[in-house]
Amino acid sequence: MIGFIIRYVVIAVVVMIIPKYLKGITVDGYLVALYVALAMGFLNSFVKPILKIISFPITFLTLGLFSLVINVGLVYLVEAYIDGFHVSGFVAPLIFSFLVGMTNSLVGMFTK
Repeated sequence: MIGFIIRYVVIAVVVMIIPKYLKGITVDGYLVALYVALAMGFLNSFVKPILKIISFPITFLTLGLFSLVINVGLVYLVEAYIDGFHVSGFVAPLIFSFLVGMTNSLVGMFTK
């Protein structure tokens, strides 16, 4: 349980730091960042596997590049449900999802 809390607090901190260096993403506060971290974790755990199975033929034909579109779509889905989190463009949410995913992997190595 403590690993879960540590993981999402660290991801929320990263969500707060990313908009300072990446144009196209805004986060209104730390509580919003925590909600974004929880929503991204939920979507990556439950929705993303379903989308990957459904979109397997397209992903196969594009040699895996369609998975980037899925990641951006999930960031936009989080934006639609979380007030105070705003995203614009394609590259900014792509980099955002990459950085959040890398942070999640790194923190996961240390909290298990």
